[in-house]
Amino acid sequence: METLGLVIVAALIVFIILVYIVSRYKKCPSDKIMVVYGKVKNNADGTQRPAKCIHGGATFIVPVFQSCAFLDLTPISIQVDLKSALSRQNIRIDVPSTFTVGISTEHGIMQNAAERLLGLKLTEIQELSKDIIFGQMRLIIATMDIEEINTDRDKFLEQVSRNVESELSKIGLRLINVNVTDISDESGYIVALGKEAAAKAINDAKKSVAEKERDGSIGEAHAQMDRRIKVSESNSIAIKGENEAQMQIAMSNAALRQKEAEAKRIAIAAEKVADAKALEEAYAAEKSAELSRFSKEQAMLEADIIVKAEIRKREVELNAEAEAEQIRRKARGDADAIFMKMQAQANGMQEILTKQAAGFEQVVRAAGNSSEAAIKLMVADKLEELMRVQVDAIKNIKIDKITVWDGGNNKDGKSQTANFVSGLFKSVPPLNEMFNMAGMKLPDYLGTKIGETDAEGTDNDGASDKQ
Repeated sequence: METLGLVIVAALIVFIILVYIVSRYKKCPSDKIMVVYGKVKNNADGTQRPAKCIHGGATFIVPVFQSCAFLDLTPISIQVDLKSALSRQNIRIDVPSTFTVGISTEHGIMQNAAERLLGLKLTEIQELSKDIIFGQMRLIIATMDIEEINTDRDKFLEQVSRNVESELSKIGLRLINVNVTDISDESGYIVALGKEAAAKAINDAKKSVAEKERDGSIGEAHAQMDRRIKVSESNSIAIKGENEAQMQIAMSNAALRQKEAEAKRIAIAAEKVADAKALEEAYAAEKSAELSRFSKEQAMLEADIIVKAEIRKREVELNAEAEAEQIRRKARGDADAIFMKMQAQANGMQEILTKQAAGFEQVVRAAGNSSEAAIKLMVADKLEELMRVQVDAIKNIKIDKITVWDGGNNKDGKSQTANFVSGLFKSVPPLNEMFNMAGMKLPDYLGTKIGETDAEGTDNDGASDKQ
């Protein structure tokens, strides 16, 4: 609990410090100038700057080392009732006026305001400004005549604005407006000037009226004389003009008739040309129509023929493609059938050979793993069938009649009949030859050829071989 309390206290202290630091971040409103004083950054030339002025924006005020204050930019109205100001003619005049001033936002002038006006109240600023304005007004009036001040107000106000503003800028102010209400003097000079100007204006007006009346009478006489002269001249000119007009009318009538005849001729020729051109255009139009009709009919015939030919061509192509596709599919089906048939035959043959091999393997295993004994067993099993084959070779020979002319014994001691029968039996393939053609050897127990010796060196007739 004690540790938790310390943590809370530390957090509270940190929060208070943060709030204090945040509160030192000051923002300047648009209608004020914030002046930061204390330890501020020096000028670019290294000189010490007493304060930093900020118009708009914000800045951080360093605690302890810096502080800030605000200058109000609200315009200040100053009523200046200048009395007995001495003019260049040594005539004292009164110039009541109203000046509107305010703190300037220009960089250098704003710095002057921070140095000279910071901390002053509004009335104090008004009094200070009024003293400066009074002095400059008296100085300007002393260099001008009353006539200039009274008649040329623009020049007077321009000098007042230029001199007063240059002096106000030294304390950080700028002149916004000057309004001079009226100008008067104690001696009545300005009033006399007004009366003189009024009398002069009245006399000038009377003189102008008399001159205008004189000019009117003279002008009227001159006007009558000019009227009579002008009337006579106008009459003579009118008669001459009438004659010339009649001549012009006659010439114009002749020219008109000539132009009418020429126009009629041109019109008739134009009609003829237009008619001929119309006929030509009509013929050309008919020709173009016939050509168009010919082209249309030709195009229709060509379209019919070409379209029909294209249809027939496309039909033939489609039929040919369909027939070719049918042939290809039939051939592919026949090939697949042959392949399946051959594959089935191969599988059957493979199965037969596999079974035979398995049977041969069992026979060899039954013969004690001796291939020769296995062959003997297989031959012994097929011996009856082999003998039947030899007998069947001559069994079906049909001999209806045999005529033998036997003249006796041959050189071997055999008769012709014996030789015939012996030869007949020799035409049947012996077992030994059949085994030899198969690449096998006839077992000894089935006999050997006469003259051959067996394994013990004896002939097949039982006699021993002699060297």
